[in-house]
Amino acid sequence: MGRQERSEPSALARPAREVVWRPQPGPQRAFVRCPLDDVVYGGARGGGKTDAALGEFGVHAMRYGANAKGLFVRRTRIALMATIERARQIYRGLAEWKEQQSRFVFNNGATVRFNYLERDADAEQYQGHDYTRVYVEELTQFPSPEPINKLRATLRSGAGVPTGFRATCNPGGAGHGWVKQRYIDSGPWVVTRHPFKCPYTGNQIMLSRVFIPALLSDNPALLNNDPGYVARLNESGSPQLVKAWLEGDWNIVEGAFFSEWSTADHVLSPFELPSHWAKFRSFDWGFARPFSCGWWAVATEDLQRPEGVIPRGALIRYREWYGAASANVGLRHTVEEVADEIVARELKVGERSTKMGDRLMGVADPAMFAQNGGPSMAETMALRGAVWRPADNTRVAKAGAIGGWDQVRARLRGVSGRPLMYVFSTCKDTIRTLPALQHDDLRPEDVDSSGEDHAADEIRYACSSRPVAAKAPVPDTPRDGYRRRGKSEDSWKTV
Repeated sequence: MGRQERSEPSALARPAREVVWRPQPGPQRAFVRCPLDDVVYGGARGGGKTDAALGEFGVHAMRYGANAKGLFVRRTRIALMATIERARQIYRGLAEWKEQQSRFVFNNGATVRFNYLERDADAEQYQGHDYTRVYVEELTQFPSPEPINKLRATLRSGAGVPTGFRATCNPGGAGHGWVKQRYIDSGPWVVTRHPFKCPYTGNQIMLSRVFIPALLSDNPALLNNDPGYVARLNESGSPQLVKAWLEGDWNIVEGAFFSEWSTADHVLSPFELPSHWAKFRSFDWGFARPFSCGWWAVATEDLQRPEGVIPRGALIRYREWYGAASANVGLRHTVEEVADEIVARELKVGERSTKMGDRLMGVADPAMFAQNGGPSMAETMALRGAVWRPADNTRVAKAGAIGGWDQVRARLRGVSGRPLMYVFSTCKDTIRTLPALQHDDLRPEDVDSSGEDHAADEIRYACSSRPVAAKAPVPDTPRDGYRRRGKSEDSWKTV
């Protein structure tokens, strides 16, 4: 803040040259200056994300005047109010807040609206709108990318103003999985480019995307002005959770339903399974949402591996087919198409012969056995060679019975320090979605089903088909988190 004779191009200043806001050096300034189409800024709490987004639009508004049109979105009205209050401070003297229109109007005619998107369907209301900037705060609070994609479709400018999507987020939340897949997994500061050929003009353009990590250490203003902030965070959760908050560790998820999960402990490099081990599969149906099919082997004796001993009775998920067109969006295949592909995959690797009696068995959601005036989905699949029996669909513990989620936890915890469930590293959608699942707000003992829980449901069927006694919780152990790479703000590496 303060005063200076001249302000840098990315700072906001009143006509009298008083600097109202300036990005802090490092990731925050990189976010404000980034020329790419799709930019996500986040990772740790206290990284200055809201200021970065508000400041980025302020600079955009100063540059393009009345042709600059922005939209700020948050999941809830309460969260949006805090953003608006911060905007009042940053835009003071530069823009006037119009309460009835829920927008700021800048002195030069630029405008930015502030709305909340409590339901995914609310995104439909923005059809026909046009913006040069769309900002989504706390992106991981959106379980599905579908409403976000609809908001992105509003980015257009008849005046030729460069448009862009900008978002901020922390690890955790119902949308952790798809956000991590789309933005985080390619690596911080790494630009990904996607070619697109316009069917009308024939012109080919490159759409670009990048994740800029935000760490608390990148926000010295907060650390200097509120020295107790870090101490309060350290008292607010487990060491692993605090680590995620402070370091932006996307492998340790805030509020994770399966806190027992550890990539180091549960993920194995593929190896040839002993031929005498029993095999089976499990299945969760989906059409508009993804379906999930997993293939399992059952260890009939202890097996010594470089990673440690795989105990007798352990389940090994050695293959999967996750029917997704994109994160949490199904392939929309018919029951017949899915059955035929399952059979084809098993024939290809010699897990069955062409004889109907020589095949793997499996467990599937009991809802697939419902008859509504014709053959059930399970019957239809069985006629094509993919045979199932109804799975135990008990989700949480009932009187005299262990819940399905407890069965999954019992296998993740294992015995004598070794898990009773493993996943081959090729099962990427399990590794992506299972650790990201959250507790249901109204029923904490259950999974938040608004998240991407399809592989988890199918894993629950598998574990419940071979139940083990639930064990006492094992204390969490620290896990290696992600470290920010030493990249400068302008060193955009393209892959």
